[in-house]
Amino acid sequence: MVRQRAGVGSFRVAEGLSKARFLTVQEVAELLRVSSMTVYRLIKSGDLPAVRVGRSFRVAEIDVDAYLESRYTQAV
Repeated sequence: MVRQRAGVGSFRVAEGLSKARFLTVQEVAELLRVSSMTVYRLIKSGDLPAVRVGRSFRVAEIDVDAYLESRYTQAV
């Protein structure tokens, strides 16, 4: 059973989120080579789904991959 999230990615309910790898905002920023503020903007705009843990956010690795896949463009 696959459940779509409001954002870009999806996850399998049967597997549960406990097996998903979550990244901090700083780790996502380093991976994308952007500032942490850019990552916060992506989260706030809904382009990058995130989970709030206390006062910080965590982003599922699969959602980072899905975001990158959705942003590829073809050279003309």
